[in-house]
Amino acid sequence: MTIVTCNKPVLVIIKFKITGTLAFLSHIETMRLFQRACVRADIPLRYSQGFNPRPKLSLPLPRTVAVESYDDILCIYLDPSNENIDIEKLKKDITKQLPEECEILEIKLTTEKTSFVPKAVTYLLPVKTKYLDDQLKNRAKEIMKKDTIVLQRTAKLKPRNVEVRKYLESIDFKNQNVIVNCNIKTTGAIRVDEILNLLELDHEKLNAPIARQSVQW
Repeated sequence: MTIVTCNKPVLVIIKFKITGTLAFLSHIETMRLFQRACVRADIPLRYSQGFNPRPKLSLPLPRTVAVESYDDILCIYLDPSNENIDIEKLKKDITKQLPEECEILEIKLTTEKTSFVPKAVTYLLPVKTKYLDDQLKNRAKEIMKKDTIVLQRTAKLKPRNVEVRKYLESIDFKNQNVIVNCNIKTTGAIRVDEILNLLELDHEKLNAPIARQSVQW
């Protein structure tokens, strides 16, 4: 499959999955991972202007360190060109330069202005069987019954109170997993560690890494 670029900058939308040890990469390190892969694959990246030009890459929804992602998006801008772009070749070339734990699922191209604003996200918490009990289920029910949940966050050494109940859509149980559906608003979102604390869970009670299962844009 190809697309004619018509002398316009091309936006490459890469849907990818990141798991295993790569889940411990920070947001900036994940960006660098893709930047290096694109450079090694000779992808004609578009750069910013100024004294310190940088490749135009973005991850619209930063991922929490140690959380896997099954449904992530990377946006890359390419320089204008008269040549057609072969999407399958582009996918193959970038994939060759990425570790196995980072898998490209799909690539789309567009010459239209496009922005990605996350609206909702689903987290998968794989809880060990002995902790997946009625006590945990009752705790989840009590959380969802509340009208408000105020937590304290610390930013720049200054604590502040944040109401997070509005960000929780549902907490469900399926097989060995706790499925937490969260809203993302202009005011923010609930954090993964806050979800764990509310459920009185920690990583020792999980049998696998937490995963960001899906994102609604």
